[in-house]
Order: sequence, then C-alpha cells, then structure tokens
Amino acid sequence: MAGLIAHEWIETRGGAERVLDNMVAEYSTADIACLWDDAPSRYPDNRVLQSWMSASPLRKNKALALPLMSATWRNWRADQNYDWVLASSYVFAHHAQFTTKTHSPLKFSYVHTPARYLWAPELDPRGRRAIARATSPLLRAIDRRAASADSYLAANSEFVRERILRSWNRDSRVIYPPVDVNRIMSVRDWTSEISEKETRLIEGLPQTFLLGASRFVEYKGLDIVIRAGERARLPVVIAGNGPLADKLRAQAETASVPVTIIQSPSDSLLYCLYQRALAYVFPPIEDFGIMPIEAMAAGCPVLVNTVGGTSESVTHGISGFQLDRFDGEDLIRAIDAASSLDRGAVQESARRFDSVLFRSELQSWVNHGLRGETSFEATQQSTRLGTGVLL
Repeated sequence: MAGLIAHEWIETRGGAERVLDNMVAEYSTADIACLWDDAPSRYPDNRVLQSWMSASPLRKNKALALPLMSATWRNWRADQNYDWVLASSYVFAHHAQFTTKTHSPLKFSYVHTPARYLWAPELDPRGRRAIARATSPLLRAIDRRAASADSYLAANSEFVRERILRSWNRDSRVIYPPVDVNRIMSVRDWTSEISEKETRLIEGLPQTFLLGASRFVEYKGLDIVIRAGERARLPVVIAGNGPLADKLRAQAETASVPVTIIQSPSDSLLYCLYQRALAYVFPPIEDFGIMPIEAMAAGCPVLVNTVGGTSESVTHGISGFQLDRFDGEDLIRAIDAASSLDRGAVQESARRFDSVLFRSELQSWVNHGLRGETSFEATQQSTRLGTGVLL
C-alpha cells in the first residue's frame, strides 16, 4: 500500500523529528511531505516533497508563514494515489488531504498538540503577537473544521488529549512519543563515549550540580533553573542552544552560584551530564517532555511541573518529584529528597517509554484503520500504563 507521512517542517534536531524518525523507520517506503526541509540528508532513502514555501523567504520566518500554512496543506494535491496519510502535526499538518481527482486516502493524525499559539496562547508567545491575534479567530474555525474531518486521531499525552477535546471536540488515542531509553541505558558510563575535549569539560564541572537542558527559548524556563540553583546553593549546568543564549550567559555571570553554559552538546555528552547531575530540573508546562525521560533513563532524578505531560511520566517519589512552584521550601525539600532516590529505580521507570513500544502502538493504531474498523478512540482502555490510555 502506498503511504505518505506529512510533517510540518523538518529540522536538524527536535522531539517532533524523533517521532518522524520512528514513523519513517516503521513505514520505510512512505513518501514524506513537509512545508520545507532544513535537514535534506536526514531521509536519503525516501522521496521528500516540499511546498512552495521552501523556495520563499517564509521558511526563515515562521511567524509570517503561520497564517499561510493551513491553506498550503489544504490545497496540496498529490501527484499519485496514496492509500493512507500519516500526519505528524503540531501546527496544521493534520489539515493535509493529498487527494487526487479519483482518490482520497485514509488519514491518521498524530497530534503533538493543537497549535498552541491558537489554542493555548498563554503558553506560546507567538499567540500574543498582533498578527496572531488578528488571524486566530478565523484560523481556529478552520482548524476545528479540519480536525472534525473523517480521520483517526492520536495524542502524544493525556494532557494533549484533553486539549484536543476542548479545542476540537474530539476524543483521541494516546500514544506516548518515542525515547531512546534502551540505548541510553545500554551504556553504564557515558564518559566512555565522549571526545577528549568533552572529557576535559566534564572533568572541569563541579562534583555536584543541578542540570537544566533544553532549547534556549523562553517557555523552557532555564532562567528558573538558575534561580533554583541559587535558592538551593548548588552549582548549575545549562545545556542546549537557542536565541536566549546571550541572556542566559548574562544571568550566569551575575548568579550567586557557579553556572556553566554548554552550547549544542552531543547526545553522548548530554547523556553524560544526566548521569553526573544531582537532579534534572524541568520547569515548563510541556505537552509531553522527552528530555525528562532521557534523564530518567540515565538514572537522573527529575523535578517537573505538576501541570502538563511530564506529570504522566514522572512518578512522584520514585523517579523524581512534581512541583507546583520552583522556589521556596518545597523546591529545597525536593532537591534533598532527589539526592537519596534509588537511581536504578529511576532508570526502570523510563522503560515504558522506549521507542520500540511507540512503534508497536503506532502500527497497531494504523492497522486498525487500514482494516476498516470503526473509529475506536473512546471505546477501549489500555492497561499498559494504568492511566486510561485510549486504544
């Protein structure tokens, strides 16, 4: 059967790209469609189709491109008949139809989140911009109508499932995203896998430190991680990259505790940091949160928000702690308690999120639809996690 995977745009790194990697691995002969491709060597064995935006300046300015994305997906006509389309969507990829004059494919939409700038602007600064406020009412109507079309929906967490229900008035199956848990757990000490330069960097770090790692963007709350280190009187390591790098460096220079900024760490170095850290601090309200599970797979206790998808993956008092606030005495108590958690138990709690399980559940979901079975999002309960995951 001919299939196509639709993904918003392809980047060199990102959680959504890890999902796409696993989709492509599971459906290796499928074509891939995206608005533009910033990692052209990522899928050498697949035909990658790009929209008209790939040849325009809009690919460099997502804010300006956003109002045109829905129409681009909706009006994209296929150059061949596809039996199915699998959309990896966090903006408007689920609007894609890829129909021809004689054929309409069966559609599956894996939803990382309904577009946050439309449906949760309090969590996405883009939703507060003038152009977003002006276009949001129309785009919300279009988005709701596109989501109500005959298709199968899956959410990447219960948190997102609830947002889908509020935004689109549709239920969905929950399939947690893939994490390289087995790979991370397979190396006892990741210092054996890093370069000499990285080894010198690791050796120069404090023996005990709190770790914050993510993209350097506002909503990830890395400034909160630095303040948490100050509150706990512990050194802090910040790893990642992004537009707030200079702002974080300035904060690090004036902090009352040592703060080390590590830009663009390799995967091996990041896993080594997880293994060395006292705790991984992850403050944002996240749709799911892959990095906290990576930290858990490396045996690092995590401190996460009580709101959001991370509350579904972190078992309070076993793999880490869920906090309402990242200041005050609750934070200090959580850090003290994290230092005494069984790091072996922390690792074991991550196993249920391995990429092998994602691909198995993805295949099961798609096969249900291809067999012509009725939409089953709200009919059966999974016992995999004991959390009401919809099958």
